[in-house]
Amino acid sequence: MMTKIKLPIGSLPFLREMDSRLISYNIEMTEVTGGTFWKLYTPAQIEGKEEVPQLADLSQMGSLLEIFPPADLQDQRALELAKALGPAYIRVSGSWATTTYYDLDGHTGGKVPEGFHSILTRKQWDRLLDFVKYVDGKLLISPANCDGVRNPDGTWNPEQLKLILDYSRDYGVPISAVEFMNEPNTTILGGTPSNYTPEDFSRDQDLCFRFLKENYPDILTVGPCSSGEKFSPYVGYHNLSVIPSEDLLEGCKEQADVYSYHMYNCFSERGAFLGIHWPGDKALSEEYLGIPWEAACYYKKLRDQYCPGAQMWVTESGDAGCGGNTWASTFLDVIRSADELGRFCTVTDGVIFHNTFMASDYGYLDFETHLPRPNYWLALLWNRLMGSKVYDLGQEIREGFHCYVHSRKDGKKGYAYMIVNNSPSEAALLEVPWRGTVYTLSAEYLRSPRILLNGKPLELTGTAQLPSLEGAPVEAGTLTLAPATVTFLVTD
Repeated sequence: MMTKIKLPIGSLPFLREMDSRLISYNIEMTEVTGGTFWKLYTPAQIEGKEEVPQLADLSQMGSLLEIFPPADLQDQRALELAKALGPAYIRVSGSWATTTYYDLDGHTGGKVPEGFHSILTRKQWDRLLDFVKYVDGKLLISPANCDGVRNPDGTWNPEQLKLILDYSRDYGVPISAVEFMNEPNTTILGGTPSNYTPEDFSRDQDLCFRFLKENYPDILTVGPCSSGEKFSPYVGYHNLSVIPSEDLLEGCKEQADVYSYHMYNCFSERGAFLGIHWPGDKALSEEYLGIPWEAACYYKKLRDQYCPGAQMWVTESGDAGCGGNTWASTFLDVIRSADELGRFCTVTDGVIFHNTFMASDYGYLDFETHLPRPNYWLALLWNRLMGSKVYDLGQEIREGFHCYVHSRKDGKKGYAYMIVNNSPSEAALLEVPWRGTVYTLSAEYLRSPRILLNGKPLELTGTAQLPSLEGAPVEAGTLTLAPATVTFLVTD
């Protein structure tokens, strides 16, 4: 049944002001150092024409990974495309960061010290800092929390963190925020010492935050990096033990400045042995699209209990854990990304860190060519059109009409609407009472690697020259929203 909606005339109730760096992203520590990361899918798997081999258990996890060289953070295309997105937080973390040793003077000679799994060199970190500076980024990191950073009594030692904080500050790119560790709810996967308990985490995060507040008071403390919890019947691990965030936070004495969690709608095809996987033919469903909103509401309660008044940061966000689904690099995932952005802003102020900027199948950019994928164009258009003030449309979200309203990015009078028509087959009719400009994102087919703006392909010219991103003027009247599209409407 076709959805028909009439936009209201007059002013809308104001909800909140969002962080200007709402759209941020991850550059995984393993991208900086080089090392293992998720294997790339084959073209046939991306098209949905080839099955992804399934694993039996965790012992086979290594077969999902391959070794990659360090990301080319000096590549001009990557630099220009990151800069075009605008100011962002850049998170350097991931499970790999938990076991990485900072060798900023070369004293190891490339030999990994006992208690660590990898090394970060000065040259590698310099390139990352240069990248952050060029794109007007702010840096969020997670330090090591492995056997190699233990005091004799087993507590966490801040020496490695101090080293990288001081070095980055002296280089001219100070670190803005620290998240103590990556995904402490599943320490079995994260590289912490064996038998690391919730009490150990609370003690060590307190040590870290106290150290920062006493010595680096301008640095934001971020935590606990919640993940893996069954906040909805539509998500969760099958058999893996997950520590509840309440158990991690109950013993903490130092309150974080920012509450953080991770948000993946499911496990990817290759990670389906770990937990719930959603197939591609359900990627437009109300249940699937509602998962990030359920997460935001769930963690908002914990934020209010343990960090009242703090922002919420989704320090990793993507369609699926374990490197993304086969369709992560296609237009199909734009519907989810758009809806997560819009609905998150109705719940809380904060930041969403897309995982990743240019690694694996869920990256904004292709790993090899650094050409932008469909989700990059969505982020770019959002940042060009949607202002930081959020308003309440007063309309229920339903299939065919997920509508979110912000101020205009240019500061002019009027509103910027983003309407997601998630119906795979039905158009929606939108009655618009004023003139405006329309920008509709679509694709020739859902798993297309190419995205269209008002029917025309969005493509770079030269190294990194962006197209004009021009909208189409519309008069007051009825606007037809095609199935499986994201439409931005900027009103006069």
